[in-house]
Amino acid sequence: MPYDDGAPLRRHPLVRHLLFAAGWVSIGLGVIGIALPLLPTTPFLLLAAACFARSSPRFYRWLIHHRYLGPWIADYLEGRGVPVKAKVMAIALLWLGIGFSAWTVDLAYVRAILLACAVFVTGYILRQPTRR
Repeated sequence: MPYDDGAPLRRHPLVRHLLFAAGWVSIGLGVIGIALPLLPTTPFLLLAAACFARSSPRFYRWLIHHRYLGPWIADYLEGRGVPVKAKVMAIALLWLGIGFSAWTVDLAYVRAILLACAVFVTGYILRQPTRR
C-alpha cells in the first residue's frame, strides 16, 4: 500500500484531530456514494485513508483491511484497475443522473457545466486501467 503504517504522523494534536475528523467525514461521504451515483466513493475513501495515515495508524489499518471498504482502496492504489462492470455501471449512472439534472434545469450555462463535468468524469473513468 502506498500509505504505509510508517507515514508521518502530524505532531500537533489539533492537526491530528482535524485529520481524524476529516477521515470519518470522508468515510461517511464515501459510504453514501456507494448508493448515490453522483457522489464518488473511491476519492472519499482514498482521502479517508490519507487522513488516517497521518493521524491514526490504527484506523488506517482498520480502513484498508475493512471487509467492504478496503478493496475499494486497495484496487485503486495498487493499480489493479477497475472492473468492466463497474466502469459501465458508473458511466451509465453518471449519465442518467447528469442527464436528468440537465433536463430539469432551465439555465443553459448550468446544463453546459453539468454536461462538461459528465464528459470529463467519463474520460477519467475510461482512462483508468481495466481489470478483467
